[in-house]
Amino acid sequence: MNAYKQLLFALSLVIYGCAFNAASSPWEQLDADQLESALTQKFAEGNYSPKGADSCLMCHKKSAKVMDIFNGVHGNLNNSKSPMAGLQCEACHGPLGNHNRGGKEPMIQFGQNSKLSTQTQNTVCQGCHNDAKQMAWHNSTHNLEDVACADCHVVHAATDPVLEKLTVNDTCTTCHTREKADMNKRSSHPMKWDQMTCIDCHSPHGSMTESALNKPSINDTCYSCHAEKRGPVLWEHAPVTENCITCHNPHGSVNESMLTHRAPQLCQQCHADDGHASRVVQQPGEDAFGGGKSCLNCHSQIHGSNHPAGSTLQR
Repeated sequence: MNAYKQLLFALSLVIYGCAFNAASSPWEQLDADQLESALTQKFAEGNYSPKGADSCLMCHKKSAKVMDIFNGVHGNLNNSKSPMAGLQCEACHGPLGNHNRGGKEPMIQFGQNSKLSTQTQNTVCQGCHNDAKQMAWHNSTHNLEDVACADCHVVHAATDPVLEKLTVNDTCTTCHTREKADMNKRSSHPMKWDQMTCIDCHSPHGSMTESALNKPSINDTCYSCHAEKRGPVLWEHAPVTENCITCHNPHGSVNESMLTHRAPQLCQQCHADDGHASRVVQQPGEDAFGGGKSCLNCHSQIHGSNHPAGSTLQR
């Protein structure tokens, strides 16, 4: 009987010890669900610091990364829309509570090292950034792939790299490596020289069109710069009116004019070469199909023609 009581007492110590450790664990050791539950409780209590950022900076002012927020728009005290003009640090990182008093209370952390889910992190940003530019975020590829705002944006900086023309492409190509490779091919848009950016065509926060384009369609996007290809024309070329990327790779290609294939291989995906009147020489590379510009030797107006005799896109 005594042995049985000793066993029960030992089990009670184990159970009590586990409960005590769970209650007094440092917040770094909490898993994602426990962390989110603790933060939800802190928000419900709403125990904000009366001193705002001064309380936070007592410990964090030694970090240059933290102090850089005062160089950017989020740390601008004179801007009523800035977090620093309201709840300051706690506007994004949550109520201070007993975080600075050894209470082991968590704060909202952003970035790849955060245990919080991507959606939880993003809801903080979307509390302010909820205008028309973000209206399609929830069905965007970035959101569906669990990309956090902090994965691309840097708040604690004088200038957000994503908002700077000379650095936005570097941010995008960190993930979009295939497009980065295309950008450096012999024929491409001037993106590798930062004369054109990814966001000139795409909306990273999503849109109502395919590929998160800024315009209603791929052709409308291309026509923004290539207005001379818009038409209308008397004689149309079907692939041109349907979709520019039928023939072109907008991110770059090893072929001239960013073509997906060289002529005549590109043309012969739709047009058979059998019995063509111009094929007077049968040896490969010595006829109208292989010499010079290949099919374009004769059919030079491939984007359409307004000439009365331009039905074959030759004039």
